[in-house]
Amino acid sequence: MALELVSSSKCFNGFQKVYKHFSAELNCSMNFSVYEPLNPEKKKLNVLFYLSGLTCTEQNFIQKSGFQRYASEKEFLVVGPDTSPRKFLMDFNWIK
Repeated sequence: MALELVSSSKCFNGFQKVYKHFSAELNCSMNFSVYEPLNPEKKKLNVLFYLSGLTCTEQNFIQKSGFQRYASEKEFLVVGPDTSPRKFLMDFNWIK
């Protein structure tokens, strides 16, 4: 799976990033976000996966929650996938 970095922004004491990849299972491109606190010692970090609601993208959690400050202080990664890829959902006749 090839990852493409879509965006990277300095946020508190770390970086908020968004990546894109192609999902063979859903046959469409999908995004996910990763908050990475600075980790100069390269120690192992805990990871929290946040699954938003059905109509949410990876951006909802990034923009509305303010989690980055806490994740930076406690030094853990936060991964937020797009839980409703639009192309995949639009391929179903009942949604059109």
